Amino acid sequence: MAEAEFFDVLRQALWISVVISAPILGVALVVGLAIGLIQALTSIQEMTLTFVPKVAAMLAVFWVSMAFMTRTLTNFWADGIIPMVAGG
Repeated sequence: MAEAEFFDVLRQALWISVVISAPILGVALVVGLAIGLIQALTSIQEMTLTFVPKVAAMLAVFWVSMAFMTRTLTNFWADGIIPMVAGG
């Protein structure tokens, strides 16, 4: 494998990791900001108030986007990694 091919596959893998993690991280950001705003407005400083809804929202988004994540990873492996390994 040439050096350029290696870096191209590495670049694709990093981009796929960004695309796959973006929905979960985006929801965590939005829910965290919303709960932080609510806490600031009401002066409630409870640690579980930020943790539990954020984790619940992240799990819900993970469950909804699981098919997309699986399809993206299997396409990357089937179209990129496996032919390189099989082809030498």
